[in-house]
Amino acid sequence: METQNSSIARAEELKLQANEAFKAHKYAQAIDLYSQAIELNGENAVYWANRALAHSKLEEYGSAIQDASKAIEIDPRYSKGYYRRGAAYLAMGKFKEALKDFQQVKKLCPNDPDASKKLKECEKAVMKLKFEEAIAVPQSERRFVADSIDYHSIGTVPNSSSLPTQAAVASVAVAIVAAVVVLVGTAAAAVVLMLVVCLGAYWWGYGGGLFSRSSDVDLDVEPQYSGARIEGDVVTLDFVKKMIEDFKNQKCLHKRYAFQIVLQTREMLRALPSLVDIDVPHGKHFTVCGDVHGQFYDLLNIFELNGLPSEENPYLFNGDFVDRGSFSVEVILTLFAFKCMSPSAIYLARGNHESKSMNKIYGFEGEVRSKLSETFVELFAEVFCCLPLAHVINEKVFVVHGGLFSVDGVKLADIRSIDRFCEPPEEGLMCELLWSDPQPLPGRGPSKRGVGLSFGGDVTKKFLQENNLDLVVRSHEVKDEGYEIEHDGKLITVFSAPNYCDQMGNKGAFIQFEAPEMKPNIVTFSAVPHPDVKPMAYANNFLRMFS
Repeated sequence: METQNSSIARAEELKLQANEAFKAHKYAQAIDLYSQAIELNGENAVYWANRALAHSKLEEYGSAIQDASKAIEIDPRYSKGYYRRGAAYLAMGKFKEALKDFQQVKKLCPNDPDASKKLKECEKAVMKLKFEEAIAVPQSERRFVADSIDYHSIGTVPNSSSLPTQAAVASVAVAIVAAVVVLVGTAAAAVVLMLVVCLGAYWWGYGGGLFSRSSDVDLDVEPQYSGARIEGDVVTLDFVKKMIEDFKNQKCLHKRYAFQIVLQTREMLRALPSLVDIDVPHGKHFTVCGDVHGQFYDLLNIFELNGLPSEENPYLFNGDFVDRGSFSVEVILTLFAFKCMSPSAIYLARGNHESKSMNKIYGFEGEVRSKLSETFVELFAEVFCCLPLAHVINEKVFVVHGGLFSVDGVKLADIRSIDRFCEPPEEGLMCELLWSDPQPLPGRGPSKRGVGLSFGGDVTKKFLQENNLDLVVRSHEVKDEGYEIEHDGKLITVFSAPNYCDQMGNKGAFIQFEAPEMKPNIVTFSAVPHPDVKPMAYANNFLRMFS
């Protein structure tokens, strides 16, 4: 009995230490301390729920859901267990699962105004999701926004082809309300009707993300516009420098030129295979960067330290250009403009955040809508589907955003043949390339994120041997020093967003390779100041309630 009491007391001490580490944003340390407390007293729901929150801070939402579920199992009336699990589901875009947990929170805490507020917002999110599903156009009938825009003729004829589709949507709305009347009566139908009218009006006025708004195709460049201009079809270095300078001063690029940059980039990316081979000539160098996540001023710092992209100074940016940071539009237009200027000066890979589901939650969609227009929301989504999934440098270095696979025997030819022109699936090779993470133990394990998997050094070694490669470079995870070398030196994680989300305190890094040796030279750097616009400023309103 005395030993048991001693264990419980020690567990409480560890919990308090973990709480302090959490407050200091040392989330990995907090997880370790909560784990030690759980080993001493695994029947305390608080320890599991607290560790769930720390996992969420590291974007390990799969682990957060597991821990929160364990807290609920121990104490089914512990409201924070449902709250933490609901928040993790929300962060993964699983609104329907989140709604069930917040309904339970409200049931346990009926007089808690915060619980009521979050439940109401979650209900709105689920209703909006159902509405979007109802009006979704089948893939076979879908028209691409990019095909409806000719930036050469912007300012001439507004697009009127949306009217038949809008009429069809009106019919769908009527059908939805009629179905609700039959199922639940007129009172509930009235509420649904109000929501349908509001969402329908929003869709109608903004083109639904399917067709251009008339204001987007009536974009003559005003004589008083003093920003960067593209003369003709050629994006020049002078234009890019002027655009960057305007962005630094928080000025906007005219939509006419933004259309041109995005559309030209789309054409180049569409022509590439899903796995791109890069040749670095003897004596030349090449730079690989990791996640940037909308941290525009830190991107400029990389260029200050390492030079602007050019044929003599080429870069690969390894996905997650956008979201979380509130200068994602500036980041993506800068990277795309360099691609237009010189396709061999910069290579771009898809990350898990180059997707509709992530952009809807983590800020890029809201930022694009604020700084550009609704049309650009769909346009960027289309372009992201054209991004290659992986690169091989000099037949030696395999570069991918996430990681390796749930099965052995995957060859480079298998990756090259992936049909990537879609939103990322929740399983399969494409999913795993974007989402997987390395683990210290051999073999494979469940993903701490809830998507993809964790893979060990033996998996890395076998993949390299079977494909005659030397090294895996990946990104996808914040690291205290901006990088981490794992799996006996055969795998390097590189992360290029220092002081991630203005709170993690990490360094950023990039990797330089020089041919023919192709040995990695890692350069680290610290965050630089940026204007007072907080991360997640454009994120989903509901998600910001938990930030």
